[in-house]
Amino acid sequence: MGVLSTILLLSACRLDMHVQPRQNPLSRSDFYADQRSERPPVEGTVARGQLHDDTYFYTGKAGSSPGDSMPLPVTKEVLERGRERYNIYCAPCHSRVGDGNGFIPSRGFARKPPSFHDQRLEKSPLGYFYDVITNGFGIMPDYASQIPPQDRWTIVAYIRALQLSQDATRADVPSGQAFPSEPPQFRGKPGSGATLPVINSEPPSSSEEHK
Repeated sequence: MGVLSTILLLSACRLDMHVQPRQNPLSRSDFYADQRSERPPVEGTVARGQLHDDTYFYTGKAGSSPGDSMPLPVTKEVLERGRERYNIYCAPCHSRVGDGNGFIPSRGFARKPPSFHDQRLEKSPLGYFYDVITNGFGIMPDYASQIPPQDRWTIVAYIRALQLSQDATRADVPSGQAFPSEPPQFRGKPGSGATLPVINSEPPSSSEEHK
């Protein structure tokens, strides 16, 4: 009898845990004056990871106009990251060299994207490219949900590097650097359509140089 009473008490407790006062998402509530169960954030609070106190970093604008400076140092690692992200998100339309002849326009897409090497875009401030990536432009959708702010800036830096590469002269090459630069050395076989090539970053041995 005692065991049966214990089972009944526990089952009642479990029932109370399952059936408790709650609101379904977006349901009506008579508790609040506006009858909304979903409540707005408490004024003055900021969700974790959303403290966007550096306005320029998150908008690319100084006031209402696009800025023309990078909010982070442009290093080799930044450009390599920018190239990687650019090739993933931008190259399908803009092409890997930025001339607008990407894979998608070559397959009959109605609107060919402009070339980054047009005079207008060569003179555009860096913040303009960041704003377009963030908010989209024309038929180009925004990439705010796919590309985090840090990566957007690395793409912007790489776009500027692409632009400079088309008009670079011998005088722009740092002293002591070979011109043209040595072709990259690959580890193993070159990449295929399904794999990327792996560049050997180690300098060639003296025996390999004399081959």
